[in-house]
Amino acid sequence: MSSPRPKHDRSVETACPLDCPDSCSLRVTTSAGKVTALDGSTRNPVTAGFICSKVRQFGERVHGAARVLHPMVRVGPKGNAAFSRVTWDEAIDLVAGRLREARDTFGGESILPFCYGGSNGLLTQDAADARLFRRLGASRLARNVCAAPTSAALGALYGRMPSTTYQDFAHARLIVIWGANPSATSIHLVPFVQAARKAGAKLVVVDPRVTPLARDADLHLPVKPGTDLAVALALHRHLFESGGADQAFLSAHADGAEALRERAAEWTFERAAAEAGVQAALIREFAELYAASSPALIRCGWGLERNRNGGSAAAAVLALPAVAGKFGVRGGGFALSNSGAWGIERRWIGEPEPDTRVINMNHLGRTLTGDLRPPVKVLFVYNSNPVATLPNQNLVLRGLERTDLFTVVFDQVMTDTAAYADVVLPATTFLEGYDIARAYGPIALQVVQPVVDAVGESRPNPEVFGQLLAALGLDDGQGPQGELETLLEVLSCLPGTVGDDLRNQRQPMPPGGLAPVQFADVFPGTPDGKAHLFPEALDRASSQGLYRYLPEPAAADYPLALISPATDRTVNSTLGELPGVETALVMHPLDSRARGLEEGASVRVFNDLGEVVCGLSIEPTVRPGTVALPKGLWRAATKNRATATALVPDTLSDVGAGACFNDARVQVVRVVD
Repeated sequence: MSSPRPKHDRSVETACPLDCPDSCSLRVTTSAGKVTALDGSTRNPVTAGFICSKVRQFGERVHGAARVLHPMVRVGPKGNAAFSRVTWDEAIDLVAGRLREARDTFGGESILPFCYGGSNGLLTQDAADARLFRRLGASRLARNVCAAPTSAALGALYGRMPSTTYQDFAHARLIVIWGANPSATSIHLVPFVQAARKAGAKLVVVDPRVTPLARDADLHLPVKPGTDLAVALALHRHLFESGGADQAFLSAHADGAEALRERAAEWTFERAAAEAGVQAALIREFAELYAASSPALIRCGWGLERNRNGGSAAAAVLALPAVAGKFGVRGGGFALSNSGAWGIERRWIGEPEPDTRVINMNHLGRTLTGDLRPPVKVLFVYNSNPVATLPNQNLVLRGLERTDLFTVVFDQVMTDTAAYADVVLPATTFLEGYDIARAYGPIALQVVQPVVDAVGESRPNPEVFGQLLAALGLDDGQGPQGELETLLEVLSCLPGTVGDDLRNQRQPMPPGGLAPVQFADVFPGTPDGKAHLFPEALDRASSQGLYRYLPEPAAADYPLALISPATDRTVNSTLGELPGVETALVMHPLDSRARGLEEGASVRVFNDLGEVVCGLSIEPTVRPGTVALPKGLWRAATKNRATATALVPDTLSDVGAGACFNDARVQVVRVVD
């Protein structure tokens, strides 16, 4: 591992810690202290030397016009992005003083740290920051905007058992891509799917859109948003009633099959088809193909969780390999997340979590505008851009406009949220600092190291939170004091020899290996080692009961389902500041003709929560009755500075209390000047 920061022009190998399953290894070329080229390296064999176009342009973020170069304090109204430069000492003193004042006057729970997946590195979140907010007794944040329903389902059914990894897709004879678009969100999976196809594998895609893989699939089910549960239960019913259920496997390795069978019993192909808006014959063909194929592999994505039935849908999809007996062979089972494959526990925090209140991040607007006691008086935002990512955008904005709310935004660039801050602190990017990147598609763990010096006065997360600990008198001197010391502390806390292997640039090995076969190399992490297909705790926790389908919300005035899929332009909202093509709503030709709309028209997309004014793109890539705006848009991307989240209700999914982005229902009309 190289310890000093580079001083001369050169190429450096590092890794990408952004919120993407792949975690590419990178080769970065610099000249005169600036990033001049960014490409893939072969250190991670799964990412195989190529990278996405998003990260290829990351140098434009590092050196771009939106970069925050020094600490700033607000001098104008909130939302106007008018700031005055201050020193780091002044900024730290101001922030520490307001944290102390809020704690002493209103209690620690009046402080809300707000962070998510702007970086998935082990140093940039839940390290020194966690020590600071735990010692302050701050409110805890439920980070449920993404992956909460699927994580709850995976944990309850299989105890976060590692997934089938990318390289084993090539061994499958049937691949099901359910609620995912790897061409935009995990591009390194696509070659393995293509290799399987060349070897004769069938491909099924379940998605409201015609994604690139759906275009070439043997079977595409363009289901209505929110109806995946109905289709999955119809598959279960077929397996149980046709003799396709593997009774020997269920007896030896699972429980809860009978309860699952009872909940699935009413879901005939015809009933599921009526809910999902597809032909019953398509669901039957899918069910028969899945039952007959081996190895059969389901890639369960995060798209199917983004609705009122999301947790049950994920559980039903994940239960299919157990019922059908698809485990125990290479290329069989399911793929979801491998984040738990290393068994990493964040022992480096060194501070117990206090029993303070928990605030669901999806309810930030409610939290900031409601009658909460104590009220949130200090909001500290980092690794996140809530204005761009959270439901009910207009309510979030109203909360951020509160004059009695002190908001700190610690970020790399001037985000939509930073425009409402009282203090903006400049953060380093992953090309300017150390971190540990953990993939959750492939199984990989890599050290991230700086390729250029910190731009302007930007500082890494561990250093800034360490300075705040010291300024508040909460630093006991026992924890690491900076970024490099934090890296060494984290390495020392990793299980087994993983830390030593990373330190010595060796490939670390998780307990189940880098390409485990489920129910052969790895088994459920449940207390009894079995798959629990009907976890009673999950059933009790569900707002409507596990596997119980909640129909589409009635919305006569708003007949179109709005989805906000990921694109090849941003990683969630990261890189949303970079210029691009003006955003357009995607609509099926049948829906545009019914409204008298033509390609390129300016349209108003609206419901009771808000409106978005943008251009129109007419494409048959979305199913009739469904329209799409990209995920992660910044406000400048539309004509009225509102994005899809302005139309999304802040209701919660049945399991996991996740966001229901795909439950947005809208109407679309022409904009008349």
